[in-house]
Amino acid sequence: MTPKGVAAFSLAGRRALVTGASRGIGRAIALGLAAAGATVAVSGRKEAELAKVAAAISDAGGVAVPVLQDVSKAEDCRRGVARAVAALGGLDILINNAGMEQVCPSLEVEEALWDRILDTNLKGAFFCAQAAAAEMKRAAKGGAIINICSLTSYRGIPTAVPYGASKSGLLGMTQALAAEWAPLKIRVNGLAPGYFRTELTDAFYRDAAWQEAMLRKVPLGRFGQLDDLVGAAIFLASDASAYITGQCLGIDGGTLASL
Repeated sequence: MTPKGVAAFSLAGRRALVTGASRGIGRAIALGLAAAGATVAVSGRKEAELAKVAAAISDAGGVAVPVLQDVSKAEDCRRGVARAVAALGGLDILINNAGMEQVCPSLEVEEALWDRILDTNLKGAFFCAQAAAAEMKRAAKGGAIINICSLTSYRGIPTAVPYGASKSGLLGMTQALAAEWAPLKIRVNGLAPGYFRTELTDAFYRDAAWQEAMLRKVPLGRFGQLDDLVGAAIFLASDASAYITGQCLGIDGGTLASL
């Protein structure tokens, strides 16, 4: 058998939807998929910010279209996927990245906060995946779904209980959907970023003592940079990972391995 080599990592001809793509991890992954050859729909709630990401992809020689989508609402998950399919002519890759967090002591968490976080991080990911899988099934070509999980999918973090619950649920969902959709040739995997400073996590990083304590837990001795996530996303979206499903790859500088 001849090894596929680097050609297996190419996303040429693939069509991808990245949710929550206006900033942070979603933006970095969208740019990376486009650089690997994919045509990318970037979704989110802020039209102007999405236009900037699409322009950045275009300026780098790629092709992107902005798609307005609020993943906290199941019907808008479906509409957003339908818009992406219409704009791209189909869908081969879904990156479920949209998410939110709000630091709050557990004794002070109210139902509205719980619902906002779970609706965005977990419910939204499911209904986007459901809509994407329906399209992939219709086209009968299979596809790749990547859910952005977290260290909190595995470990408890004080003052982040709703977020941790959503990300633990996302890991379980990844595994269950991988098992159910394998006959459709739809692979479902996850990425679990470690300590990355983004707008979503910035509240933690404002505390110098917290930063120092967290760095002591990272064997590689540094926080993650957004580019650290891009190669793994391309790998799981490409034919290079054709026999991988139901897995969650930690991008964490060795943190989980050392705990």
